[in-house]
Amino acid sequence: MSTQTKPNHIGRKISRIRELKDMKQEALAQAMGTNQQAVSIIENSETIDEEKLIEVAKALGVSVEAIKNFSEEGVINYFNSFNDTKNSNVNFGHNCTFNPLDKLVESYEENKKLYERLLQAEKDKIEYLEKLVKGK
Repeated sequence: MSTQTKPNHIGRKISRIRELKDMKQEALAQAMGTNQQAVSIIENSETIDEEKLIEVAKALGVSVEAIKNFSEEGVINYFNSFNDTKNSNVNFGHNCTFNPLDKLVESYEENKKLYERLLQAEKDKIEYLEKLVKGK
């Protein structure tokens, strides 16, 4: 007997979505207002009535269509798409428009100027205090 998921086994699809969301049966049960045994029964059922499916989808934070159309291959393709951005119009924010080292050097130079101003202010303060002391 094959252990592969039947494409229309709604319970297994729910189980895989729950696992991908790193959710235990107990957590799903609590979100649905039921117990773990009821979730286990749902996940072992090949078909589920529409009302229960809506409740499960809401508890999982996905649409009913996402559950019905779920496939392992689709998940793998989805996650693989994150690694293949050169042929995609999607930008995930890891292409800098500036050189980070230039920004670091710029920041260093700015801090250096601020330190020099602080040092000059301290020298001016010492000079002023020395004048006050000599004047007494």
